[in-house]
Amino acid sequence: MTKDEQKRLSAEAALGFVEDGSIVGVGTGSTVAFFIDGLARLRDRIRGTVSSSEQSTRRLEAHGIPVFDLNEVGTLGLYVDGADECDPQRCLIKGGGGALTREKVIAQASGTFVCIIDAAKQVEVLGAFPLPVEVIPMARSSVVRALEGFGGRPVWREGLITDNGNVILDVHGLRITDPVGTERAINQIPGVVTVGLFAARPADIVIVDGVRRVERGG
Repeated sequence: MTKDEQKRLSAEAALGFVEDGSIVGVGTGSTVAFFIDGLARLRDRIRGTVSSSEQSTRRLEAHGIPVFDLNEVGTLGLYVDGADECDPQRCLIKGGGGALTREKVIAQASGTFVCIIDAAKQVEVLGAFPLPVEVIPMARSSVVRALEGFGGRPVWREGLITDNGNVILDVHGLRITDPVGTERAINQIPGVVTVGLFAARPADIVIVDGVRRVERGG
């Protein structure tokens, strides 16, 4: 089975959580692209979506699926997104596509967060994938120095400006044994918008290669 087939299976399984008449939170990335394409088949059954990135918004609108601002909606029943890494406690590293801040905002506003991944994204300890940190541009150098104190090597993702007008630092070489504490500590650094650790609000359900593998209370 190819990686694209694995991603498509997970995306198709997530469609089973979509409720009629609902507004669906939609994440960003290659696996989510398959979910959006599948959601197009259900567009007459849902009210619309809230999107975490301009990239996803363009794909949703190309399918004729309405996209709302989160401020118009308030709370969401369901948010579907991918991840760059997922540990056994459903804590995630996200932000490889640069949309981590909007993704975290939508996840926090959602009752159920379904994470769709292929098996390669499963890890015992987070950190092999470089940890993205969104930073306001004027604070880039000072945040680099602060992040070095965590034992990692921050690298500026040159050429990328987020949808919020900020920059990304990718922190290499971490072994994140305390995801909740690390998330809290990095978020306290002045100039950090958010860190791509989804631990204080982890996924509720993780679907791997189309099979529900890990879930809250499981």
